[in-house]
Amino acid sequence: MRIRPVATVAGALVGLAASMLPAAGAQAAERHHKVVTIAHRGASAYAPENTLAAVDAAADLGITWVENDVQRTKDGELVILHDTSLARTTNVEQVFPGRAPWNVGDFTLKEIEQLDAGSWFSPKFAGERVPTLEDYMDAVEDNDQKLLMELKAPELYPGIERQTLKELREDGWLDRDHVKNRLIVQSFNADSVKKVHSLRRDVKTGFLGTPAVAELPKYAAFADQINPQYKSIDAAYVSAVHKVKGPHGRPLEVFTWTVDDAPNAVKAAGQGVDGIISNKPDVIRDAVKKTGR
Repeated sequence: MRIRPVATVAGALVGLAASMLPAAGAQAAERHHKVVTIAHRGASAYAPENTLAAVDAAADLGITWVENDVQRTKDGELVILHDTSLARTTNVEQVFPGRAPWNVGDFTLKEIEQLDAGSWFSPKFAGERVPTLEDYMDAVEDNDQKLLMELKAPELYPGIERQTLKELREDGWLDRDHVKNRLIVQSFNADSVKKVHSLRRDVKTGFLGTPAVAELPKYAAFADQINPQYKSIDAAYVSAVHKVKGPHGRPLEVFTWTVDDAPNAVKAAGQGVDGIISNKPDVIRDAVKKTGR
């Protein structure tokens, strides 16, 4: 092995939190800190999502952090793909026409390696493949990048938390430097995040969603970040999250998604978020930089 590199809450609850914390909102807006820009599924506005080309596209833009999605094949291999079906981002319907709905878990790695994961995006990416987690980690390591890793639909893949951590360890990503500075594991599934935390308490974790303010301490027992959709938050909510300390004794962070335009990036930065996940990370980085954050 080469060493290279549960449920969200309705907007009404967020509004309620804002009305209860007017002063906190102002404080959040005044927070001046560096906002991290994360390339969503790689720089997916410029290359096919979750491919090695998208990782490299982010690197070419000078983006350090990339986000991806981990799933498991029928024969137990970890691959990088967002949808639980292969249909949208590969030519699986043409290669295997009789196997609808073409779920990732119904195909072996050898079968998935036959698929074209680039032509749907642009002819110049024809032949791009669905990467294995190992190959993906090699690319991220080679580019000296950092990873926000999502366990996608882990309820479909029992034991994927332990398996993913094993793969990360074998690839050299669970040493002190990577764990401290270069890796975050997140999921929409709170039980999955909790499992990762129980297996490796030193690994930084994030919960994807917008829990009610009153529920934040519960999530803070196993998650270092609360990572909500950008339309579901305001400055008061972000401030409320920051007031709660996570499992490592530090204030919870907020990485919001998926922002692709400058005005909303500036708005999110003004709300005090710690990171912005984007398909156009260069646009977001440049917009936020102008604000001094």
